[in-house]
Amino acid sequence: MASITQQVRVAPGSTARLSRRDPDDRLGLPDGKRRGRLRAAKSTARIAELQEILYAEGKQSLLLVLQGLDASGKDGVARHLLTGINPQGTRITSFKAPTAAELEHDFLWRIHAALPPRGVIGVFNRSHYEDVVTVQNLGLIDAKEASRRTRAINEFEQHLVEQGTHLVKVFLHISKEEQRQRLQERIDLPEKHWKMELGDLETRKQWDALHELYDHALTATSTEHAPWHVVPADHKWLRDVVIGELIEKELTRMNPQIPPPKPELKGITVV
Repeated sequence: MASITQQVRVAPGSTARLSRRDPDDRLGLPDGKRRGRLRAAKSTARIAELQEILYAEGKQSLLLVLQGLDASGKDGVARHLLTGINPQGTRITSFKAPTAAELEHDFLWRIHAALPPRGVIGVFNRSHYEDVVTVQNLGLIDAKEASRRTRAINEFEQHLVEQGTHLVKVFLHISKEEQRQRLQERIDLPEKHWKMELGDLETRKQWDALHELYDHALTATSTEHAPWHVVPADHKWLRDVVIGELIEKELTRMNPQIPPPKPELKGITVV
């Protein structure tokens, strides 16, 4: 059986086919939150080790791009992934509706400003893909402009990789029923009210249209240098296992190195 990271990968040149991917899929892993948390913790510990070396090396960076519908778990991924990791070597950016100043520039302008510097792991909670999918769903751009933007994104991401920023792109694939339950919790539980916006209910009505647009966007932008991964998100423990192993695998492939000893420190004795 293919590894869990291979199972969720959208092979470049293929179609994402979200309708044929099961949000409840366990990917062949033994069912159980406890086992899943233990496996995810191992990845997180290894990520922390590699992140320290990445920060010390200061030559490369890693960017995790998180996309998904409301309540798919983007905040939870960022929280679990960064547990135990040195905060000075991480950066999380949550993209909302563009400000007036951002609208005066091209759609990638604000993305450039938020990219992780060398040595840092960055997380985009939503990203430049909002400027393809969401704005098209709202009727602010047409299919022709969306196609132009996907081409620009492919060129932009290739440039990032060539400059040392590695990308891990994840679409959190949640079922409509699981989303319903999570949104209802946000309504029923006072401690979760802060997460809920009435606009989320309006967006939910666009379920089919949004999935069709995401299908097109993921298919058009899953490339060899920056492939997409569609992660089943109905089970939080499985979501964290898969994304942890995606990040661990990419950091291992990057192979950061501790800088060589500084000659000026040789022979010094601290008194």
